[in-house]
Amino acid sequence: MAGKNNVFVDTWGWLALGHAKDLWHGEVTSLFRKLTDDGWNFYTSDYVLDELITLLFRKEHYNEAVRFMKSIFLASDSGRINILKITSEHFSEAWKLREKLDDKPKISFTDLTSAVVMESNKIQTVLTEDDHFLQIGYDLMKIPDIS
Repeated sequence: MAGKNNVFVDTWGWLALGHAKDLWHGEVTSLFRKLTDDGWNFYTSDYVLDELITLLFRKEHYNEAVRFMKSIFLASDSGRINILKITSEHFSEAWKLREKLDDKPKISFTDLTSAVVMESNKIQTVLTEDDHFLQIGYDLMKIPDIS
């Protein structure tokens, strides 16, 4: 799984892609196409999808939210998206990070689980607008660079 062309898609990336009225929809859609054309492998986690489902159904029309989520699940079934499961070991490591990062209380627990699963799978690139991934202490690169 280790490799330069692996990208972990955070909730922000999915939401920007799946919600046509999102400010970043056009840019993220173009970036997804480019990464796909360049042969990148897409990863996400079940925790990220949990967060996405909650947010997407608040922002998007019901049928469109269902369509978008089904497209992710179909892409996973065909191997175009890899959904990583947060194990009890990942959860424990994320909790250790939560305790360690006492000066960064705004980092969500989902982001901590994402960082842990990225680290354990040697994925160093994350599609997000969230600088929290850069504050965790792992060697991660954020795309797009919009900070």
